[in-house]
Amino acid sequence: MRKIVHRHLGKVVAGAAIAVAGTAVMVGVTLPGTAGADEAGGAEAGGRSAQQAGQGQDGVRPGVVEQAPAEGSTGKGRDPLTDDEIKRVEQIAVNRQLLGSSEDVEGERGPQRLTVDLAEPEDGEADDPNAPRRAEVSFYDYKNDALVTKIVDLATGKVVQTGSEHGVQPPMSRAENAEAAALLIADPLGAGLKADYKDATGKELTSPDQLLLNGAVYRAAPGAQPAALDKCGEHRCVRLFPKVKNGPWIDARSLVIDLSARKVAELTRG
Repeated sequence: MRKIVHRHLGKVVAGAAIAVAGTAVMVGVTLPGTAGADEAGGAEAGGRSAQQAGQGQDGVRPGVVEQAPAEGSTGKGRDPLTDDEIKRVEQIAVNRQLLGSSEDVEGERGPQRLTVDLAEPEDGEADDPNAPRRAEVSFYDYKNDALVTKIVDLATGKVVQTGSEHGVQPPMSRAENAEAAALLIADPLGAGLKADYKDATGKELTSPDQLLLNGAVYRAAPGAQPAALDKCGEHRCVRLFPKVKNGPWIDARSLVIDLSARKVAELTRG
């Protein structure tokens, strides 16, 4: 199989891949839904378009609880959230209790930030120019495998609603895709990925920063995976679609990274 990669490498079209069982092999067929990856910084697949509505994505996660910053620049009505509003909402949403009881994708204290959006208006507020302006921020808590959402009233600076759900898996953030790639690179099952990267570039693959990454949430399907992936859906699991920068896709869809358990497994053939 390695000889096939070497023989056809020059014919591989950037932005193309197809599944090949048991290895991460580059081939020249368009990968559905991922052909328009962002060359500048990587995009997310598997629902990425739904996630693009989120603003201020992948900012620095809160490390300590701080006093909310000054109000700064604010929007009006249904204007998109300003950068100042996003920063303020993030700090308000992560109180000491959440900070101390949750973990991010790297196992550090505090939840993994996913998105910050302008909250939907409540009943009767849609046409009210003076309706309260609220923001919704979502986190994933890897310690408890829970999606945490909070709604913050931007005028009062108070959390007005909190929710926690298990088994809900929104699209992956860029930070989560990067951590999944790091786990794959460090795992023996990542050998094919690293070999194909070296075929394409002549260099060793040692860091997620060397790739453009798409990622799709993976849920367990009875009979379609090894027992190691049975908790995917309850756990946060991802299949990656890595791409060499300015080069071809590398197919790794037979591999699943369980970010909650920090393990890599290979899908079995049905």
